Formats: sequence, C-alpha cells, structure tokens
Amino acid sequence: MSVSRAVAQTLLQEKAVFLRPQEPFTWTSGIKSPVYCDNRLLISAVPARERIIAAFTEAIRPLDVDVIAGTATAGIPWAAWIAQELKLPLVYVRSSSKDHGRKNAVEGAIVPGQKAVLIEDLISTGKSSIAAGEKLREAGIIVPVIMSIFTYDFPQARAIFGQAGFEAASLSTFEVLAQVAFEEKLLDATSLSQVLAWRESVRFP
Repeated sequence: MSVSRAVAQTLLQEKAVFLRPQEPFTWTSGIKSPVYCDNRLLISAVPARERIIAAFTEAIRPLDVDVIAGTATAGIPWAAWIAQELKLPLVYVRSSSKDHGRKNAVEGAIVPGQKAVLIEDLISTGKSSIAAGEKLREAGIIVPVIMSIFTYDFPQARAIFGQAGFEAASLSTFEVLAQVAFEEKLLDATSLSQVLAWRESVRFP
C-alpha cells in the first residue's frame, strides 16, 4: 500500500477527517466544504502518531536539510517529533512576530544559509504556510519544501505556491482520501463525484 493511501486510512480511522457532503461545514474563510480535517486529534493517538512520524521521516531523510521547522501551533509537535527522530535542530515559526524582547518571528537557533523543511499539519488555501515560509526566508533560511500531513490540493493553492516559489508536498491528498473513503463505503458514488467536483471548483480571495 502506498504511503498516501495508508495515511488517508489513518485519518479516516482516527476520525481526523469528517465527511458531510449533504451538510457542508463552513470554514473561517467562508468556504462551504463537504469535508473538515482536524489533524490535531492525531497527536493524542499514539499508534497513528507513530505512523505519521515514520512517513514524514522517510520522506525527509533523503533531503539535504539542516533543521526542521514547525508552524505555530499545529506544526510544532510534528516538527519536534521529526527533529528528534532525525537528530536535527528544531525551530518554529510564529503566526505573528513577538511585540517585545527580540521580536522574533522564528524561535530557536538559526544560521542564515541553513536549509529547513517546514512542517504543517494541513494545507488548505496555502496562505498561512507561505507566510511562515516567507518568515524563514526573511531570517536567511532556505526552504526546499513545505510538507504537511494532508492537503486539499486546490488548483488555486497549487498556483499560489508556484507564484511564491515554494514547493509543497503532503503525505496524503484529498483525492486519495476521497477514493479510500469510497472504497470503505464512507462515500457512495454520487457523493464521491460531488466532493471531487467541489475540490476543483473552490476559489478563495
């Protein structure tokens, strides 16, 4: 089984993804979504957590990176576990810079010119991920890739990452998860078509 399918199964088994095609969720952005992803639930599920960490470390190990960076707050625990597994330094990126002291946007010891993988739990519109990546760049850090557990993989988000000059990679994607949900009879054929069409149609400011 591929890593993407295995991670999708884990998300469904741990109910970190909620499927509600007939009664869509409303995101903070106002987007109406038949799916809601809450990967924070995974930090409490030890076997699932270990599978996710193993998938991340397998993907990152071949890369030539000096440090693991996590986004505040959801990316921090994953980045910490990954950094421990890979024996690499850890930093994290604040959602907003401190307004006192050194006014850091990036916490931890960094050296300009270092390469860092930035860890997110979820990529939706991609805007917060890119903002965090920009803060690392401003600190002189090279960001070869921004990685997440799961991505909705919106076409518009892919374009935004490209325009910002960042590569994005995720352990699993919306399309794979929807297919696994269909195979496990969590979605019927009509609902599968609906959620895939929704993903392609989403536009955000």
